Amino acid sequence: MAEERKEEKEKKKEGKPSGKAPGKTEAKPEGKGEPKKPAAPGAPPAAKEGKKEGGKKEGKAAGPGYVIEAEGEAPGPPAPPPRLLSRYREEVVPQLMQKFGHQNRLAVPRLLKVTINMGVGKAIENRRRIELAVRDLALISGQRPVITKSRQSIAGFKLRPDMAIGCKVTLRGKRMYEFLDRLVSVAIPRIRDFRGLSPKSFDKAGNYTFGISEQIIFPEVPVDSLEFQQGMDVTIGVASRKADESRELLSLLGFPFRQN
Repeated sequence: MAEERKEEKEKKKEGKPSGKAPGKTEAKPEGKGEPKKPAAPGAPPAAKEGKKEGGKKEGKAAGPGYVIEAEGEAPGPPAPPPRLLSRYREEVVPQLMQKFGHQNRLAVPRLLKVTINMGVGKAIENRRRIELAVRDLALISGQRPVITKSRQSIAGFKLRPDMAIGCKVTLRGKRMYEFLDRLVSVAIPRIRDFRGLSPKSFDKAGNYTFGISEQIIFPEVPVDSLEFQQGMDVTIGVASRKADESRELLSLLGFPFRQN
């Protein structure tokens, strides 16, 4: 008996269990321990555990409201690039490189952004004018505008600081090219008594600015619910070295400049 007690003390020091507790048996997990049956020759492979019928996985989800798609399902085809962007890459860039002697495509002038600004000075007297201007500008650009506010007080115009006096939106990337495509193809031809854009509205950095007197030239604006006519200024930011290169870029993109 003394020797057995010494052996139990040594096992406890080493961290080994002294033995099984009386009356307790180890519980075997279900599905484990049983030998797997070999699959019959020519039979399809068995489905993996953790999948539901219909190709959806069961278990941890990717997040709230998300379902992990089954393996093998490819995503849909990507959206095609805007038409004006494809025209710039395939037709405009080679012509500009040949005319101005650029050896690198990165030296060719390119469009950076388009800024549309609506100045609504009469919003001081009628608050609804700014709400309608924001609605129309959102329909035209496809992007939510930012309301611009006054910075100082001018008593002659009844203006106080932080009063809403306009709205603006800045477009880049695909939205910029889509807006310019609609502007050149649809909106500008609908201007009354149109005689061409002024070729003298370029600044030293090559950016071009022109004004539009009515927002109804855009087909997105509903004419039936139109209450006020509102003009806007459109500024096209161009990355170029000279104004001549910017003018040639916009001409090749379809802008109808007035011939002097």
